[in-house]
Amino acid sequence: MVNADWPDVDPEWSREIDVASTSAADEPGTMRRWHLLDNGAQLSHQGLTPAGTLLCVHGNPTWSYLWRTLLAAGSDPAHPWRVVAVDQLDMGFSERSGTFRRLADRINDLGDLTAALALGEQVVTVGHDWGGVISLGWALEHPQQLAGVVLTNTAVHQPAGSRIPASLRLALHPAVHRWGTTMSDAFLRVTHSLAHPPLGPDVRAAFMAPYRGADRRAGVGNFVADIPADPSHPSFPALSHVAEGLHGLRVPALMLWGPRDPIFSDRYLKDLIGRLPHAQVHRFEGAGHLLAEDRDIAAPLFEWLADLGRESAPDLQRMDARTGDPGPKEDAERPQRGTGIPPLWAPLIELAEGPDGGDTAVAEMAADGSVARSLSWRELEQNIADLAAGLQEVGVGHHSRVSLMIPPGVDLTVVLYACLRLGAVVVVADAGLGTRGLSRAVKGATPDVLIGIDKALAAASVLGWPGRRISVRELPSSRRRLLGVETSLAALARCGAGLSSEPPSQSQDPGPIDGPAPDAPAAVLFTSGSTGPAKGVLYTHRQLAAMRDTVAATLGVHPGSRLVAGFAPFALLGPALGAVSVTPAMDVTAPRTLTARALADAAAAIDATVVFASPAALRNVLATKGNLVRAGHDALGRVDLLLSAGAPVPESLLEEVQRLLPRASLHTPYGMTEALPVTDISLEQIRAAASDTATMAGAGNGVCVGRPVHGARVAVIPLAADGTAPGNHPVTEAGVTGEILVCAPHVKEAYDRLWLTLRESVRTPGWHRTGDVGHFDAAGRLWVEGRLAHVVTAPGAVVTPVGAEQAIERLDDVGLAAVVGVGPSGTQAVVAVVETVPHVRRAGPASPQLAGRVRDAARLAGVSVSAVLVVPSQPTDIRHNAKIDRTRLSRWASAVLAGGRPGKP
Repeated sequence: MVNADWPDVDPEWSREIDVASTSAADEPGTMRRWHLLDNGAQLSHQGLTPAGTLLCVHGNPTWSYLWRTLLAAGSDPAHPWRVVAVDQLDMGFSERSGTFRRLADRINDLGDLTAALALGEQVVTVGHDWGGVISLGWALEHPQQLAGVVLTNTAVHQPAGSRIPASLRLALHPAVHRWGTTMSDAFLRVTHSLAHPPLGPDVRAAFMAPYRGADRRAGVGNFVADIPADPSHPSFPALSHVAEGLHGLRVPALMLWGPRDPIFSDRYLKDLIGRLPHAQVHRFEGAGHLLAEDRDIAAPLFEWLADLGRESAPDLQRMDARTGDPGPKEDAERPQRGTGIPPLWAPLIELAEGPDGGDTAVAEMAADGSVARSLSWRELEQNIADLAAGLQEVGVGHHSRVSLMIPPGVDLTVVLYACLRLGAVVVVADAGLGTRGLSRAVKGATPDVLIGIDKALAAASVLGWPGRRISVRELPSSRRRLLGVETSLAALARCGAGLSSEPPSQSQDPGPIDGPAPDAPAAVLFTSGSTGPAKGVLYTHRQLAAMRDTVAATLGVHPGSRLVAGFAPFALLGPALGAVSVTPAMDVTAPRTLTARALADAAAAIDATVVFASPAALRNVLATKGNLVRAGHDALGRVDLLLSAGAPVPESLLEEVQRLLPRASLHTPYGMTEALPVTDISLEQIRAAASDTATMAGAGNGVCVGRPVHGARVAVIPLAADGTAPGNHPVTEAGVTGEILVCAPHVKEAYDRLWLTLRESVRTPGWHRTGDVGHFDAAGRLWVEGRLAHVVTAPGAVVTPVGAEQAIERLDDVGLAAVVGVGPSGTQAVVAVVETVPHVRRAGPASPQLAGRVRDAARLAGVSVSAVLVVPSQPTDIRHNAKIDRTRLSRWASAVLAGGRPGKP
């Protein structure tokens, strides 16, 4: 009898059962004793009928204890599920058989056990590590009982030509294997060390409990020895059978993954997604191999199970904010979901084939103010066609993921549109995420191909980014070998040009004649990472085309417009809009490097009518305007439209910009990576809104971002007293502060491999929940008050930060201000952190004089500030140089106010 005295385990769950073995590893008639954690009897005693059974299978060297949170969740009367967590034979507290059990034996063993338990239908398998393979093997052999599969950090296939992970190679080495896995507990200790955060002493002891003594660890060593490292291994056929069988598995699937895993990395997740493309997938950034210890997997798993029990479950991902419809059943009634929408590149082709085909389409500037390179519409179209043919020849096609590591300009424009025409999915994660953020994004997206400049290819080599590598320029053979580069864009374009000049042979694949389907995936664009790890946002071709049409209809950017794009996304939209586009000489990863001279040179080069630049870029343009000559002033004076977005744009900044661009209409569209744009407002409308603050209901307290753009609807979910937005009923009443929701044809399709994040964003059917907070005024204008995650819950009040920050920033000696909460939710102190003008040398408490003025300014906005701190500079995101990391500031302020050394926030 096992003494079930383990943390977080109900002793009633522990049981043993004798099972007749039919395994080839045993003699006929052999009985084996299994240990389980099983809540079935407990549910029965309580009179509860489970919705189904979770069959949980651990890997090596854990045991059923790994699944204790699922047992607890399944025992909840609100959603009872029987949870059977097995200890495999020779593992945990099950019998030590004295035989070497291979993968096929273990799959068979599990079948023997479930037969003895008389498990009925509605079985959902849950597997981790090699338990994932074994659970899938059982699933394939028991289709009549199977209702779904759940996988965490496992693998079913080792790609040809690649080696198994280094840690497993070490464990298999003859000089290490027996000592490391059986004679000592080294393999266990190393595995337990993979938890993030580290396991507590009591939990670590529980995981060690079944394996104290070499005689208890034979199964650990045998499990390692049974890893099919190559096709000659005895278990390779069984593994291949499971891997191939997954292609025909049609039950619902959920994959929960810890990417910080040195064993089962994202490449194994990519392989599983290819075999189970219908699976819901969520990657928990920062979590690792022992995902069930690192994160709460019970809550998402049981949410997924609840979805399975609802008729609308298969439609969950369609309950998006593009149309307001809850699912695909009414697709025929959705006019915007028809097939008649012109592809993103339609205006480009029309211009290339028309009388203006010889005019400049795209250009990039040199540091000396000259045009470094340009292409006409006709040349751009030919270059795209040639490169598309070359890429197709080397295997890039429908659904291939292609990571683009190229600065905005001619090369990026050509390769982007070439990939889109092929039906490839472009992955755009810019250097503005920083090295860690960029690396995390690229590894998570698992591109098939990475196309980049030298610097990006070097980073890919050093940091282990996935994907075949293609250089922009042709490289010397030694450099190409060093970076692992297969070919170059120039070589592919020559190849493509040669293919297009040859008559097609019968054996030649003509490729996608009409281009990809409108609802096929087109791009994964990463958020700025200013509010947590950058998220990949998936767009279809239809949604990108809708974004183009929204920008054209709202802002009047159309064929004939000439655009200076100081913000990468708009540089790439230029050809789709039929607008001439030029990239100024600047570091696009640092917007504040745009100078007035560089902006004016770019404007003069194409006689620009439109400029797009972030607030940080505009600040530096104003700071360097003294370097402008008369020709530069004249070029900027001919601009008709200026667009600025990415962060709140103060009216005072726009007033200064207006003096530099006197003819331009200044607009500050509001949006996000998931939906751009959402609303729009001009400087004249901002002035009108400011004049209404004293007389109109709802006016004030935040940044006025105007009214919804063409085709969009906006609403809010009211905030509760705890600073959350728990409701599900959108409102548009004036003066009601809540989380901002948007519905539009150009809203994102999904978050890439972030099922939980997607689920949260679409939990109000028909809407995308933005995570921003704001309200409407009586004129129907939207005012943004900050992020939901940054709401401060002070005693008796919910404080949104932006209104008070704006009031503080009006002080002459304050640059950027941030309002954060310190302390427990509901009793937080409101703290103002300010960047002074001129900058202070050290961070810390503000002087009494400055603190008094800051408190007075905040009080005018209705906010009582408890403490004021100063910093030399605010921690902002790299991409926009404008979004303040308030979460980081809050942690820093808490430490400072607790008496810690100020240091750098």
